[in-house]
Order: sequence, then structure tokens, then C-alpha cells
Amino acid sequence: MYSKEETQKLKREFWVTFAEKYPRKWLLYDTKIKDFSFKFYVDNKKAQVLIDIEQRSDDKRNAYFDKIEALKNILEEEFIKDLVFERNYILENGKTISRIWIERLGVSVSNRSYWDEIFDFYNEKMNALELFYSEYDEFIKDID
Repeated sequence: MYSKEETQKLKREFWVTFAEKYPRKWLLYDTKIKDFSFKFYVDNKKAQVLIDIEQRSDDKRNAYFDKIEALKNILEEEFIKDLVFERNYILENGKTISRIWIERLGVSVSNRSYWDEIFDFYNEKMNALELFYSEYDEFIKDID
């Protein structure tokens, strides 16, 4: 077991190492849609690449989710397979968001021997999501 400080240091080292291996600017929060972001997540059981749709208005959140869901076949055939679509995902704090994600199970941020596998997974999957978004962002943004 790591102390809280050791865990923070290890996670910082993980992200720095990832940035060194794949030195590029990821889209992440720069989608030009408020509360619509791409995220990386890792813990001691899994690594995930996520799209989080977090609008306060359920109508707006559902509208953005519907747009991506309408493109699901294209997304899975041309960009990335095995995505999980969850319209009403409950965060630990009780907030309901919409989430689309893919994960790699059986990896751990605490074990450096998994880092390259996680980094490659992140690069492949996030790159595919970003390519999809760059091609269809105008359609996704148009919810009015």
C-alpha cells in the first residue's frame, strides 16, 4: 500500500511519463461545448477513455447524447468498437451525467509494468474519438 503522498507522486509520474511518450495536445475540455469533455481515467483496476456530457439541463444533456447515439454505427464501424453508452450515469457525488466510454480491465496505475499498455490504449482510443469528433462536431453541436 502506498501513502496518500506516494500515490499522488506516482500518479503525477504516470501522467508526466504519458505526456513524454505521446507529446501532443489532446482535445479533452476544448470541445467548444460547455460541459462536454473527453477524459482519461485510471485506477488500480482499469483504464478508461471517456466522453462525459454534464449539462445541468437534462434536455440539453440528452440532446447531445442523442446526437452521438445517432452516429453510433459510424462511430463503431469507422473509429472505435466496443464503446459503452450510458444515458444516465450516476457519479459518486450523486450527479447524473451521460457517459460514453471504453475501458481496459486488468491494468493498474500503481504497477509501472502496465504503463506502456495503458499509454498505448489511451493513445489509440482517444485519438479515434478525437478523429470522430473532428469529423462530426458540427452535427453534434447543432442541438437547437
